[in-house]
Parts: sequence; C-alpha cells; structure tokens
Amino acid sequence: FSSRPIYVRGVLICRNYKGDVDMAEIDHFLPLLMTQEEEGLTCPIMSHGNVHFLWIKHTNLYLVATTNKNSNASLVYAFLYKVVEVFTEYFTELEEESIQDNFVVVYELLDELMDFGFPQTTDSKILQEYITQEGTKLEVAKTKVPTTVTNAVSWRSEGIKYKKNEVFIDVIESINLLVNANGSVMSSDIVGTVKLKTMLSGMPELRLGLNDRALFALTGRDKGKTVTMEDVKFHQCVRLSRFESDRTISFIPPDGESELMSYRINTHVKPLIWIESVIEKFSHSRVEIMVKGGKEFLMRASFGLPSVENDEMEGKPPITVNFEIPYFTVSGIQVRYMKIIEKSGYQALPWVRYITQSGDYQLRSNF
Repeated sequence: FSSRPIYVRGVLICRNYKGDVDMAEIDHFLPLLMTQEEEGLTCPIMSHGNVHFLWIKHTNLYLVATTNKNSNASLVYAFLYKVVEVFTEYFTELEEESIQDNFVVVYELLDELMDFGFPQTTDSKILQEYITQEGTKLEVAKTKVPTTVTNAVSWRSEGIKYKKNEVFIDVIESINLLVNANGSVMSSDIVGTVKLKTMLSGMPELRLGLNDRALFALTGRDKGKTVTMEDVKFHQCVRLSRFESDRTISFIPPDGESELMSYRINTHVKPLIWIESVIEKFSHSRVEIMVKGGKEFLMRASFGLPSVENDEMEGKPPITVNFEIPYFTVSGIQVRYMKIIEKSGYQALPWVRYITQSGDYQLRSNF
C-alpha cells in the first residue's frame, strides 16, 4: 500500500508503506485517467494489471492510493479525505506550492498518518504536538512521542488546564427542500449536526441526553410522537456500547472544537419560508420582478434592458433561499441534559445553542 499527491505534470511526493507495490506503477495513473476523461467516463477506482488506483482530486492535485490487494475501498477513501483535512490544517491551502515548500513536514505526516499500510494517528491536534512546521523542532520532537498516541484516549492530551471550565454545544439543522411550481413539496429532509467546543480541564467524562422526540433508527419504540434519526454517525470518542444499551451519549471529549454526531431525518417538512415571484415583461426593453416574502416583506425591482434581442432561454432556474433561524430546531430535538464528571470535582458551565438554516432549499417557479 502506498499513497502520494500527484500534480498534473507528475508525481510530487510519495510514500511506500509495505513495499509490495512497485513505485513505478504510479506512472500508469495519469495515462489511465486521461484515457477515461477522453471517453467521458471517469471511475474512482482504476486498475493496471494487478495494481489498483484509488484516487480523489483536490484543487490541482490528485491524491492516489495504490494497492495490489482487495482492500476496503471505503477505508481508503476515508483516509485520503483525512489526509486532505490534516494537510489543510497545517498549510491552510493544499496545492502544489504548499507541498513543495514543506516536503519534510509532509513526509513526517505521512509516516504518522499510516504505519505499514494501516491508518494510525489521524487527529491533527495530536499530530501538531510533535510535528511542527519549523524544521529545527522536528528532530527534537522525535525523541519523545506524546502519550496520546498510544493512550486509549488518543484524541485528548493529558494535563489540560483552564481557568474557567465551559462546554458549548451547537445543534445545527439544515433543511433540504424542493417545491414544484404548483406549490407541492417534492422532496425534503433534515441534516443535523451536534458540534462541541470544550474548554475543560483534566480528563472529564460527559453524558449528553436528548429529549424524548429523538428516536434513533431501529430502536423498536413507539414512533407516534418522535422523530426518527437515520444515518447517525458519532465521533470516535463516543462509547458505542453505552449508547446501544441505554441510548446515553457518553464520551471523553476532544479539546477544542469537534463534531460529536451527525444525523439525517427523512420526513415531510413544511416550507418555513415561502417565496412567490411574478415577472412581467414590457416590450423588449424592461422587465419587472416582484417577489413576495410572506406578510412582512415585499420586494419589487425593475431594470432597463438593452434593445438587442435574443431567443429566450428555455431554462427556468428555481429560486434558491438562504436563511438562518436561531434558537430553533425544525425537528424539535433538544438537549435535555449535559452532565460533566471529572475526578477533581470542579464545576463547569454547559451552553447550548440551536440553529436552523437552509441547505439545498429551492422553490421552482412557473414563469
């Protein structure tokens, strides 16, 4: 197994983790890709002989993993996207120049991100403890690897201290909605995330409880007055065994900002914001557009047009709406409690914020 960022002009940097794939095999990747692009068909997995190329594109770079075994493709792609995330946090922008300017750091990161073909330390906060962008510090840091790398709690360092212990919880729900020209909802769902910003000393254990409206898929409970969460994903810090037994979200949080969980609710959503538009054309030189925004707002706009005529386009683009509503979740899900337990017994303040915002929110018009 090996991975490497490739620029369109050739290989920038590479790392062979097991030595079971010839380094020259990567030379076949770009010709294969160009051939597929010419045919109008690009596949996320390409093969040459018994070597498979799994790749993603970021800016002007291709990140490619090569293997000669029947590897777990989902794991490989998750790793490649994690590499992009880590490199972006280190270099702000991941592109050819940032790779060329930081060859030493990139090799250090590749060595820690994966070991003998297996993902190892992928948390950027832990990596930043002993891999820095200052070359002089790299040699010193090698002598002592942080204990978090081998700890059971690899996502949190020991000895963290704050004068004021607080944890901020953001419950953010995005509404995806498509309404046809007749006013009927064609598709809708809710995508939610629970984000944390923890500023807690020591190694605290947190227990998060949601209200009774939150019903996770396949629980077998009565669904009369509940909302079923699907595609639930948790941060690695969550104790899944505890969650499966009593639905308590128990975890030792990472320090700073993190995404605790994400979910999707496949349900019928009534449009929170309704938009009606009327477009009137006056001869060939003026167009007047009126957009009604419910009971409170009305916008009217008119503008002159050049006298040059052209055939009207058949396309009728939908109206896209962007909005943000604080202190509200459209699903009704709320944090019922947040318990913070730490052996020193300090008092900590939990803060909760709710936000509903537009996702892919479109209303088709019949003009």
